[in-house]
Amino acid sequence: MDITSLNLDERFTILVTGGAGFIGSNLCEAILLNGNKVVCLDNFSTGKRENIEQLLPSKRFSLIEGDIRNLEDCNKACSKADFVLHQAALGSVPRSINDPITSNDVNVSGFLNMLVASRDNGIKRFVYAASSSTYGDSTNMPKVENIIGRPLSPYAITKYVNELYADIFSKTYGLETIGLRYFNVFGRKQDPDGAYAAVIPKFVMQLMKYESPVINGDGTFSRDFTYIDNVIQMNIRALIMRNKEAVNTVYNVAYGERTDLNELVSLLKENLSSFDSKINDINPIYGPPRKGDVPHSLASIEKAKTLLGYNPKFNIKSGLKEAVIWYWNNLK
Repeated sequence: MDITSLNLDERFTILVTGGAGFIGSNLCEAILLNGNKVVCLDNFSTGKRENIEQLLPSKRFSLIEGDIRNLEDCNKACSKADFVLHQAALGSVPRSINDPITSNDVNVSGFLNMLVASRDNGIKRFVYAASSSTYGDSTNMPKVENIIGRPLSPYAITKYVNELYADIFSKTYGLETIGLRYFNVFGRKQDPDGAYAAVIPKFVMQLMKYESPVINGDGTFSRDFTYIDNVIQMNIRALIMRNKEAVNTVYNVAYGERTDLNELVSLLKENLSSFDSKINDINPIYGPPRKGDVPHSLASIEKAKTLLGYNPKFNIKSGLKEAVIWYWNNLK
């Protein structure tokens, strides 16, 4: 991802929490490529050392192994930074349903620690990963930032509380904040393993093993799948925007199109069969819908386009083409 055209000042040091995770490690890499210094804070509960291994030799990259639930770790990391990209969280709706206490501890208490540390260490702007799960049971389509419903999972509650806390810190303490509501991000470095793996890398792994992907429901549930380079662009734009109207608010981060799970499997088979034609003969199997899942998700990205100049380059087809090449070369 080339971000040099986005004019991120090279003098700045950016703290990326959860910097060894899927999105965080991609952000670390992009920021380093721009010439900036990066501080990565991660406790490796879900992040992987291999995601940042190639960054460790850089003199502009420093790793702090710590936990956002520990205020001292947060202060240590923020003391070295100008800006924060807060990606650290426990994702997954099913995980939060199985263990709501830990999800709340990390996503709410950890988030509050990071806000306090950012305030106390003079952070210029706090950009954080919000979530499309905040829209809850709202039936409005497409999703617009100022209309949300009631949360459908403990995870969704935690991410909504993040937005409320960020708003209060902006109003009460003058900390500039921007929340980015991610819509089903996918791409290189996304973990295909574990009970809470995201659907795209999980399906890819199953297909490469000649296993039938398991679709929860009848396959008509749809999502606004968003390629990682679109997300990187949005984070950098949130950092560099100097228009005061653009800060202390939240934005959808998506492409603005939705794809159902049946279509997704077809696209994955099409891309993977260019490497192995036998994959084209594999068909999905269907299981019960997951608790807490919303049937459809589609983002309006007009606010991000207007206020941040967001211009996503990858739709689902072009993003999957890039992602599948990475998956094939790295996960096979």
